[in-house]
Amino acid sequence: MEKNRLEAFSDGVLAIIITIMVLELKVKPNPGNPAGLDDLKGLLPVFLSYVLSFIYVGIYWNNHHHMFHSTRHVTGGILWANLHLLFWLSLFPFTTAWVGENHLAPVPAAVYGFVLLMAAIAYYILQRAIIAQQGPGSLLAAAIGKDWKGKISPVLYFIAIPLAFVSPWISSGLYVLVALMWLVPDRRIERVLVKHEN
Repeated sequence: MEKNRLEAFSDGVLAIIITIMVLELKVKPNPGNPAGLDDLKGLLPVFLSYVLSFIYVGIYWNNHHHMFHSTRHVTGGILWANLHLLFWLSLFPFTTAWVGENHLAPVPAAVYGFVLLMAAIAYYILQRAIIAQQGPGSLLAAAIGKDWKGKISPVLYFIAIPLAFVSPWISSGLYVLVALMWLVPDRRIERVLVKHEN
């Protein structure tokens, strides 16, 4: 099967996820000082959680784009693996709002980490489904290599989830660390594709 519909559907879902997250940014007016900067003070935790989740969605979109650029065809298994990933990503707006509105309370911070962990596992399953369909000599398999970032990220999430009950700030710091780790440009797939085209 061709991959165009899968990519278009995934792009649409990710765009909707970002839209829903930004709609959670609601200013609560201060009755004593209408339309003042004081209205934004209470919005800061929600805004910061939105920024982190926006970065995560951007990272997933970017890597998903590169992964499917190296993929020729999709199978039913790949379609279901992709839906599995989109399911966990679709929970980002809920967990983002919950963390922001509760100022990093332990349970919302742990649930946020759980959703991040499950999205990472779902992405790994999708990668494996593509490699299984295209073979160990595929462009994606060559590009991924040892994938140290892909292996260390779930470990950090797994550590951060119970840590949220000790210190939600440290737990959130680990979520930020993983995001920063992935923000460093990862050109593995681009390099393999350029080499393949040449």
